[in-house]
Amino acid sequence: MIKELDVIPSEVKDTSRRPEWLRVKLPTGRTFREVADIIRDHKLNTVCGEARCPNMGECWGNGTATFMILGDVCTRSCGFCAIKTGRPVQGLDWDEPNRVANAAKLMNLKHVVITSVNRDERKDGGAPIFAETLKRLREEIEGVTIEVLIPDFRGVWEALQIVIDAKPEVLNHNLETVPSLYRIVRPQAKYHRSLELLRRCKDQGLRTKTGIMVGLGETKEEVYQLMDDVVKAGVDVLTIGQYMQPTKMHLPVKEWVHPDVFAEYKRIGEAKGIDHVESGPLVRSSYHAERHL
Repeated sequence: MIKELDVIPSEVKDTSRRPEWLRVKLPTGRTFREVADIIRDHKLNTVCGEARCPNMGECWGNGTATFMILGDVCTRSCGFCAIKTGRPVQGLDWDEPNRVANAAKLMNLKHVVITSVNRDERKDGGAPIFAETLKRLREEIEGVTIEVLIPDFRGVWEALQIVIDAKPEVLNHNLETVPSLYRIVRPQAKYHRSLELLRRCKDQGLRTKTGIMVGLGETKEEVYQLMDDVVKAGVDVLTIGQYMQPTKMHLPVKEWVHPDVFAEYKRIGEAKGIDHVESGPLVRSSYHAERHL
């Protein structure tokens, strides 16, 4: 039986100020500026900037970024996400895969992470752009490895199959939170639909990955149950990070989870059978993604 350690500190309930372990440096440096220039010049979006990722300075300073395709307007209104919501006015941008591939080549990337907004107004959810982006990356960069962080495509499995057939090295789809919080955190998503997506990808031989945020009001027992569900779905990698409120319009932080609790989540998750658990206050889906191959 897997047990918690009694010495693990409890969560910090006073959320009026970020604790010391969540303070990050402002983005600086030549490489950071070069990455920013390449992304701007190629008229691309990154989840780093759109979602206000706290690791942007570190990742861009190391020459890495997560490209966000299918535009910058999401058809969903998740309570945690800073990306713009609405109905996209434009169709698919078929030149976008070329720009992503060219930018990745200029950045000398060997591992590329591609994510997207939700495009629920389309039956295919924009899946063909995912496939074309993978194709163009492989044409431009010899030996490149690719992780895709995909939406649930509303359970349209034909759309998912388009991405599976493109054979990314890692297929990531985030559960985001425990089932009891879906109504406020992911109101247009379904927990078991996301698990089914991950199962389908694993059944076809892909390395699969998912991630959650903590500090939204979940209990440890709910996190452990989610881990069990992840194991049953055959998921290889789980990321766990602290939720941080991007604006006052978004869900409030319920608690700051202590780093030792994250360490315990890693220990328990891997003991349950998950191949790799990346767990820490600043961990995000794409953080150290090259290590998840």
